This record gives sequence, C-alpha cells and structure tokens, in this order.
Amino acid sequence: MAKSKTQFICQNCGAVHNRWAGKCEGCGEWNTIVEEDPMGGIGGGPGKTPKKGRPVALYNLSGESEQAPRIHTHIAELDRALGGGFVRGSAVLIGGDPGIGKSTLLMQAAAALSRNKHRIVYVSGEEAVAQVRLRAQRLDAAETEVLLAAETNVEDILATLSEGKRPDLVIIDSIQTLWSDIVESAPGTVAQVRTGVQAMIRFAKQTGAAMVLVGHVTKEGQIAGPRVVEHMVDAVLYFEGDRGHHYRILRTVKNRFGPTDEIGVFEMSDKGLREVANPSELFLGERNAKAPGAAVFAGMEGTRPVLVEVQALVAATSLGTPRRAVIGWDSARLSMILAVLEAHCGVRLGQHDVYLNVAGGYRISEPAADLAVAAALVSSLAGLALPADCVYFGEISLSGAVRAVSQTAHRLKEADKLGFASAVLPSGSSDLPKASGGRWHEVEALADLVARIAGSKNALKPVEEDA
Repeated sequence: MAKSKTQFICQNCGAVHNRWAGKCEGCGEWNTIVEEDPMGGIGGGPGKTPKKGRPVALYNLSGESEQAPRIHTHIAELDRALGGGFVRGSAVLIGGDPGIGKSTLLMQAAAALSRNKHRIVYVSGEEAVAQVRLRAQRLDAAETEVLLAAETNVEDILATLSEGKRPDLVIIDSIQTLWSDIVESAPGTVAQVRTGVQAMIRFAKQTGAAMVLVGHVTKEGQIAGPRVVEHMVDAVLYFEGDRGHHYRILRTVKNRFGPTDEIGVFEMSDKGLREVANPSELFLGERNAKAPGAAVFAGMEGTRPVLVEVQALVAATSLGTPRRAVIGWDSARLSMILAVLEAHCGVRLGQHDVYLNVAGGYRISEPAADLAVAAALVSSLAGLALPADCVYFGEISLSGAVRAVSQTAHRLKEADKLGFASAVLPSGSSDLPKASGGRWHEVEALADLVARIAGSKNALKPVEEDA
C-alpha cells in the first residue's frame, strides 16, 4: 500500500513546504504552517480511485462567439471598471483597505440593481442584519428589495441560495469569514478560504448568478489569503484611496470579460459614493498655476485620459545624504530621472532634498509621466513657474532621449477640452494631430526640455555655480 503524502501549507500566504517549520520562508510569519492532506477537501479524498473519463467536444476557432450576458448596475463608473457590468455566472473579487468603502459601493450597486427588478442577495459575515440596515438607511437604499443574511457557514449559505428563485447577484462580505464543515481549520485560514471560494464559484457557474466576493488586503496592499483565489475568479478589482482625500478609485487588475486597465473614480460623501464623470477636473480643482515646481501630466487609465498635477520641491540640505520622498509615484523611477538630469543635463541635485507628490492622492503607474516629473523638478530648482496652459508627457530613457508613448491624440484631446493650449511631448509621435498650429512642442532629448525651461534668462545659473 502506497504511503499517503502530506503537505505543509502556510495559513498566512499559502506557501507549500515539504516539512514542518516554525517560520514560513515565504512570508516570514511564525507558527502558521499546518499539515494538510492534498487529496482531501472538495473533489478528492484518500482511497478514491479516479473514474474513467469521457470525451469532450472540440470546436474550431473560426466559429461564431456570443457576447457574455451582462447585468448593468447603471452606476457608470462601476460598469466601466467591470467592462460593461456584471457577467452572469461570473465571480468577481473586490479587495481594499478596511473602511475604504467596499461595502458602501456594493450596497449602492445592490440597491441600484434591485430598483431595476433584479433579485439581489447580500450575505454579510462581519456585520449583523441590523448594522447592514443602518448603512442602507444612510445610503437611501432601505426601500429596495435587497435580501439580507448574516451567515458564515458555506453549506448554510448555499442551501439558502438554492431555495426559491435564482438570484441575479450574490454579494459575500467577506471571504475571510467563510468556513466549511469539511475543513478542520479556523475561518480565514488558507484551506477555509480556498474551500469557500471554490464552493461559491461552483454555485455561480451552475446557476448563472453573478458572484461578488469581498476580500481583505494585507499590509503590502495584496488581497489576503492564497494567491490561487485570484486565479479562480473571473475578475479582480482593487478599491484604492487615501483616507485623507475624499476620492476613491476602483481599479481592474484582472478581467476575463473586458479590459484590465480601466478605472472607476468615486467621491466619498455623507450619502455614500458619488460618481466622478471627469476625474481631471477633480485632480486639478485646487491647482496653483503660479507656483514653481508644478507640472500637469496628461496620462491614460485604460481608455480614459486623466490630467493630474505633479508637484516637486527641491530644497538645499545640510545633511550628508539628501532626502528623497515620493508620494504617488515609483521612488526608483524618481532616482533614475535625477541621475539622467545630472548626467546628461548638468542639473546638480546631489546637495538638495527632493520631494515629489502627485496632487489629490492619485497614483501614477505609467512611465509616460517621466517628462512631467523632470519638468517639475527643474522648475522647482530654477524657481520658475511652468506655463499654466501646458501639459507634459513622455518616457525618458537612460541616455536622456525622450521616447514616444501611446494614445497621444487622446491625451491632447483631453487637455484641449480642459483649456490647455499647448503640450510638450516626444518627437515622432505617430498619432499626433495634423492641425497642430505650433501648439505642440516636440522634444528629442531631456536636455531640450531643460533648455526650454531655462529660457533666455539663464534661470539655471545657481545650478551651474553648484557644478
């Protein structure tokens, strides 16, 4: 008789070990490794012999394909992030920091769908029914026919959902509270989360109901639990935002039925989340056009152009190691821009503290912001305000060259709509509008931008003296 094999799995990060250890090498946590039977759980068990397989149908790639049926929430920003609405039979995982507004957004979506005659079931594992009702009253959703339940047992939830008419949308808040009788571990562990999510996804696929799962996030901003959960679901969305700011961003990082780079922008108020149809106006609302060190970046989030202000402060320091503080951008990329400015443009920043901030708490991820960051740094060092009606975008290489970026026409169209009359962009952009009229200033190298900001007044004279 073959000896049964066991695995040792970390209950914090899901790392698999060959033997037990006190400390997990994957996440560094202590006393989180538990022995598990890989043949146990749903769909397996010791002593079971595999059944004989059956042939499945094979199809050609040239056949007709139908669009996935969707449930529109009529919340435009949520539908945008989902790619057009919830897909029937799909599973969506939404993660975010505690108190960021996940439950508020889902309650508003549930109420909107209920008003459109959809059957919605909201299962809360963290709050009682009375607490959920209080939130619904605050959001003006108490008059809707959303069905509530406060339960954490997987088998009881599935039995409840199977009774009566099939629901159109099921919300589980949250997956870390689910537990099943077939797994001998505490709620929130890797085995319980994996088993609960697998059971919920199976129900969604069998019945055609859309399933929304709420997940907690770790200190690093990742959804807590095993990474396999993100592979099991059809879409993964992150609800981001800073509590010091009133806006929230719903960002799509995985979507089997739509684009993966769309965002939805919301504004937090006392009545819940309000849609922001034009995020550029929100991020530029409190802009001081006469202050040096501020440049407007024309970015793209999926198919949506977004204009945001990049703020820089360069100040002399007496410390041996200057400070480099970054909020809303990659700190390693800032170091690269500083090195290129010093090596190829003669801008000496080794004796200066550098502080960089993206206004409004927005976070930039695309490299097209390099040119705007460089313009803000040089403007702050020179003490000269950049033109108030100009936007900047372009990627900077280590050689100091400015590389072209995609969707130039969309960026310029958004800038023109908001009253920006000019733009500094890479030369050779493929989709540059023909009727530019001299409004677009193309630069081939970062040194051209520095010379343009310096102008004829030799504004970088303090830099040359430091050199």
